[in-house]
Amino acid sequence: MLSLENSRNIFRLAAALCLLFVVKPDFGLRLQRIQAAQHGIGGGSLSVEDAESAISDVLPETAAIEQEVFRQTTLLYDSHEVQKGENISELAISLGLNQDTIISVNKITNTRLLQIGKVLKIPNQDGILHNVRSGDTLGSIAEKYKVETEAVASANELFSDSIRADTDLFIPGARLDWVRLQEINGDLFIWPVSGAITSPYGYRRDPFNGSRRQFHTGLDIRGSTGTPIKAAMSGRVSKVGYDDVLGNYVMISHHSGYRTLYGHMSVVRVKTGAYVGTGERIGDVGSTGLSTGPHLHFMVYKNGAMVNPRALIK
Repeated sequence: MLSLENSRNIFRLAAALCLLFVVKPDFGLRLQRIQAAQHGIGGGSLSVEDAESAISDVLPETAAIEQEVFRQTTLLYDSHEVQKGENISELAISLGLNQDTIISVNKITNTRLLQIGKVLKIPNQDGILHNVRSGDTLGSIAEKYKVETEAVASANELFSDSIRADTDLFIPGARLDWVRLQEINGDLFIWPVSGAITSPYGYRRDPFNGSRRQFHTGLDIRGSTGTPIKAAMSGRVSKVGYDDVLGNYVMISHHSGYRTLYGHMSVVRVKTGAYVGTGERIGDVGSTGLSTGPHLHFMVYKNGAMVNPRALIK
């Protein structure tokens, strides 16, 4: 049989929930949404006392304040099915969220590949996911993103200080690194030359031997001889030289482990060691080296590995 004190606790919880339903009729629907951690990512369980305390935090003197506090501290998810013509930028504006939030929560790596019909998780507050690594603590994670430890614990319903490795934590108010965001949106580089792509990155038929396939290491962009070639992003010229295949070329080192290479130049207009700004002229289109005609061979490296330039150009 329930004790008198437990009966009172249950009555108070029931009354608080009834008040929430009266103040916010769609609250029942919200409870059905995916929660960040139904039983607490950090483990533990929610006692009657903890629940009563949590309700009292979100049920102050006025119902309007109650619901607002609850909405801001408890992470809830809605869903949205992508419609024709929609993109992340417009969705973020219409939903009142940062692009970072939608991108991170849905683990989107290329916004240009967003497909019609894809169902996105939409949180009720801004923030990004952090994958917990061995040695991470709530304090170190909060410090990394410059947020309050209590905010992280509240959003993820953590009822203890322990967190498991390889768990995704929602960090309220945090933003993606701007370079990472540009990578995902494909806005990291500008076009070094305005022209059609005559040969994309990846496997293709060898233009000098049609009977075999070869891996094309960059983009071939059409341009007439003498057309200005621009630095795709600011950086320092790390190498200028001539290669039997690339002809006259320039390599520029950028931030975040990126390097770009520009080949087949007719004229090189920079020297090794020079700093160049985004859009600054570094040479002219040509057909030097192993080439079938005037064009720019444009390559991108990330931490020494070749990547597809097209995914990173505005």
